[in-house]
Amino acid sequence: MSLINPLNNQPLGGQSQTSTQSAAPSKQATSATVQAAATQQTSTTGNPFLDAIRLPEEKSIPEASSQGLSQEDFFSLLSQQLSMQDPFKPVDNDQMIAQMAAFSTVDGISKLNDEIINLNAVMTSSQALQASGLVGQKVLIPSDTGYLSEEDSVLKGVVSTPEAIETIVVRIEDDKGQLITTFNIDGSQGGNIDVSWDGLDNKGEPMPSGIYSIKASGRIDGQSEDLVVSTYAHVTSVSLGTASTGSILNLRGIGGIKLGDVLAVSEV
Repeated sequence: MSLINPLNNQPLGGQSQTSTQSAAPSKQATSATVQAAATQQTSTTGNPFLDAIRLPEEKSIPEASSQGLSQEDFFSLLSQQLSMQDPFKPVDNDQMIAQMAAFSTVDGISKLNDEIINLNAVMTSSQALQASGLVGQKVLIPSDTGYLSEEDSVLKGVVSTPEAIETIVVRIEDDKGQLITTFNIDGSQGGNIDVSWDGLDNKGEPMPSGIYSIKASGRIDGQSEDLVVSTYAHVTSVSLGTASTGSILNLRGIGGIKLGDVLAVSEV
């Protein structure tokens, strides 16, 4: 006679068999759970607060291999070459010395390039420091264009003549090329002759702020020729630039110019 479980109306003997069959998967599941917990324990502490403030685990990233040939690599290759050479045809001493000399030359050139780069950086910084002293002053630039403003109501420049000219005709033009006024200056001394415009047109009316050009001409050997004109500009700031360009002087109303292109410095 078999006993019946009053809860599920199943024989107790059958229940024992079923429990035995389900015990094995339960043990396997328990083992997997323990392994997962052990694995999780390696990355967490079980405390949410401590896990939140833990530093993230660093992943090892392999460093990129250098493509350059170092001195250690060269001597390693040289040692391999000596060990693998034919005993009956050894490497010539002159050839070995030439290889070592060539490597030393290449290594020296590489170090020299690094030193030159560092020297250029130092020279650029020094040049920028010197150029900063020009802020607020005026510089003579190789251009016949100047800027007239309320702060600088007089436009000044220099006319260069190849020889003495009795009379130099000066023309003032606006940024559109329209003639504003004309006047004459004495060029009998020749060379570099100062010229200035008071900012008034041919009717004596003051002109507005803007860009204007100074044109000059004179008679040389009986013919009228245009003369080279340079103008003064106000330096407002200095840009550091690069090793190739150098420091850049920012001029009021005109733009920038390289420090090496400045012809003269003046306080006028």
